[in-house]
Amino acid sequence: MNRPLVALLSGAGVSTDSGIPDYRGPNGLWRQDPEAEKLVTYEYYMSDPEIRRRSWQMRRGNRALRAEPNAAHRAVAELERSGVPVRVLTQNVDGLHQLAGMPARKVLELHGSARAVVCTGCGARGSMEDALARVEAGEEDPACLECGGILKSATVMFGERLDPVVLGEAVAISKACTVFVAAGSSLQVQPAAGLAGVAADHGARLVIVNAEPTPYDDLADKVVREPIGTALPRLLHELAAQAGR
Repeated sequence: MNRPLVALLSGAGVSTDSGIPDYRGPNGLWRQDPEAEKLVTYEYYMSDPEIRRRSWQMRRGNRALRAEPNAAHRAVAELERSGVPVRVLTQNVDGLHQLAGMPARKVLELHGSARAVVCTGCGARGSMEDALARVEAGEEDPACLECGGILKSATVMFGERLDPVVLGEAVAISKACTVFVAAGSSLQVQPAAGLAGVAADHGARLVIVNAEPTPYDDLADKVVREPIGTALPRLLHELAAQAGR
């Protein structure tokens, strides 16, 4: 594997400027509506048809599916286009890194994608857009068209494990990178948060850009508390300049 120079772990804070609320911040979704967490918890979702119906209604209003990339997403794509080897390890499910121009093969979606659905029975995948069209047409809990099984968003719900292949690739990148930037993440959700520690343990320069303190701040070479929409583009521009020397 080619040795990547920059690994970026992006959390919910990277997408808040696109109008997508975070989950655990002061105004986060789980603090505003703790019951909403049940809608994305696998056990509740699989066992309760009412939870599934409410989940589909929640997806109809999902801002992530209508959001546009912001300055932070664009800065990451620009860094990649400048010739600096970049790999994105994202905790977000909104697909905005790809929409900003980051090649999909260089983005690892640790928690899956809200833009697709998957059958919990046969594993068949489809687009969220098509599934939501069925909901709009009157299907409250659309079933898999292949086997009749329960459909869910292709995101990792609470109670589900991360895809071991995706996680393995993320660990390998974290070990190989020379600079690891954690942006907009509380670094509290494992195992994704632990990638920062893996990178630091293998000699990478660790930079954390986040409004609130994280458990990994003491390991960081640099901690930035400024707004991500301005801090991350400036930081990545500096990295591009350093790489060009």
